[in-house]
Amino acid sequence: MQSPTRFLITGGAGFIGSHLAEALLEQGHVVAVVDDLSTGRLENIAHLLPHERFHFARASITDAIVMDRLASQSDVIVHLAAAVGVKLIVEHPVHTIETNIMGTEAVLKSALRYGCRTLIASTSEVYGKGSKVPFAEEDDVLLGPTSRSRWAYAASKMVDEFLGLAYQREFGLPVVIMRFFNTVGPRQTGRYGMVIPRFVRQALRGEPITVYGDGEQSRCFCDVSDVVQAIIGLAFHPDAPGRVYNIGSTEETTINALAQRVRALAESQSPIVHIPYEQAYAEGFEDMQRRVPDITRIHTLLGWSPKLGLDDILRRVIAYERERLHA
Repeated sequence: MQSPTRFLITGGAGFIGSHLAEALLEQGHVVAVVDDLSTGRLENIAHLLPHERFHFARASITDAIVMDRLASQSDVIVHLAAAVGVKLIVEHPVHTIETNIMGTEAVLKSALRYGCRTLIASTSEVYGKGSKVPFAEEDDVLLGPTSRSRWAYAASKMVDEFLGLAYQREFGLPVVIMRFFNTVGPRQTGRYGMVIPRFVRQALRGEPITVYGDGEQSRCFCDVSDVVQAIIGLAFHPDAPGRVYNIGSTEETTINALAQRVRALAESQSPIVHIPYEQAYAEGFEDMQRRVPDITRIHTLLGWSPKLGLDDILRRVIAYERERLHA
């Protein structure tokens, strides 16, 4: 019998990381999580702590001693730890840049020492102001000016990608880049501007559902359970390293339509209210009109495509938030 693969998940007490840890344990693998709990939550992984194949270290990924020990006991590192969410990025640009770039550098150095396959989480934000939809991995990238802090996040994640792919080319470290497009589901915090948990909580409490801008900007939302299957597939496929992969749904919806669907599925009477961007974030805030991934590359490699549609996703989040509300 083949011995289980040893995984290290950075940011593993976060939304995606905790779901990934669960799925890997169910498949019989060994899972270690490192998280400083700055955005992750212990409650996300509390039910996993008694598991004999699960280990948790509360530490920063920039702690070289901790990362060296954890990497030495790992076959695969899934690097999810990052500063995420538009609100956090706009309010704390220094933290965003330093966390993303220095954190990824620390992870890659540890991975290189022990030859761990490394999967780096990136974001659809790197496509910036691109207008060619859907976005494909080899498309040109167009970012806004450096005076607008939201582009610092996109640029920092691009540097992460450049760095990861450079480690592959120069040192032969197997590196996979994953560009996530709006991953959603139970356990996602609405603290940093994540739209679906925010809308659902507002609807369940009977508060106004607040749509930023005119609401005609469109997005594609992918359930975390589908994203986890994509990550696991990329972790094991021999031909995955050295490339970038979009991971997301191609079902597009405007934010106005999303607000209406949330209100209907939550059986809420909440009014839908529009708030100008400069009131929600800061003066001069720029948003993307459309965000749709081309998932041909990952589908060709793994046969992967999302199984859950938007209404299924919303029902799952509403059920989860309703339970938390009445807990």
